[in-house]
Amino acid sequence: MPEPMLETLLLLAAAGTAGALNAVAGGGSFLTLPALVFSGVPPVMANATGTVALFPGYIASAWGFREDLAPPPGLTLRAVMGLSLVGGALGALLLLATPDATFRRIVPWLLLAATALFALGPRLRPAARPDAPAPMTPGARLRAQAGVLAVAAYGGYFNGGLGILLLALFGLLGQTRLHAANGLKNMVSALLTAIAVLIYAAGGLVAWPQALAMMLAATAGGYGGARLARRIPAPWLRAGIVATGLVMAGLFFWRG
Repeated sequence: MPEPMLETLLLLAAAGTAGALNAVAGGGSFLTLPALVFSGVPPVMANATGTVALFPGYIASAWGFREDLAPPPGLTLRAVMGLSLVGGALGALLLLATPDATFRRIVPWLLLAATALFALGPRLRPAARPDAPAPMTPGARLRAQAGVLAVAAYGGYFNGGLGILLLALFGLLGQTRLHAANGLKNMVSALLTAIAVLIYAAGGLVAWPQALAMMLAATAGGYGGARLARRIPAPWLRAGIVATGLVMAGLFFWRG
């Protein structure tokens, strides 16, 4: 089989599996970024293209949770949306300014950090509290806004492990309803990715032929993943994603 065909099949398989992973538990970027890099796309462009490829899944997930959207106590939905857009833009601009050689050195460490976040995800989420949260002071509100901004900037720059960070943050801020936290996580992911995609495209960072093909595969994978979600034991799935993240980080360390 010709090499270009093998590369195309690799990208489609990675995107389809990534879409399924994101629909079930997250971790899709552990596959899309390495697949693009291994197919010859420069690291910074691969990171941006992989984010574009998974963007439709974020929109679909956010729409699916539209009735459950609720901000953490002390923050308004409008404030969270604004911070998501600003943070996503800052992260995307930082990626534009990062040379490929630098990003190549950073990637394995980012993958390791994202894998650790995913593995520790259940422990990072505070237990639900039945009592009503205390009123938020101005200082606490400022820290909450800074937290949303920082996590959104991380998502605009790299995206790996973003869902775990957002769920942990919203739990710390007092959002004890899981569906509300999940809905807000999906909305923030969609918003920061939308602004990041616009900046990536304006900066010429998107490999569009690969991105468009992967978007279709990721959307199909997301639908299939949602259908299979109830059949796969959660511990098995989490272990598989963690193992994938470790293997991909190891491959990046090995390649340079």
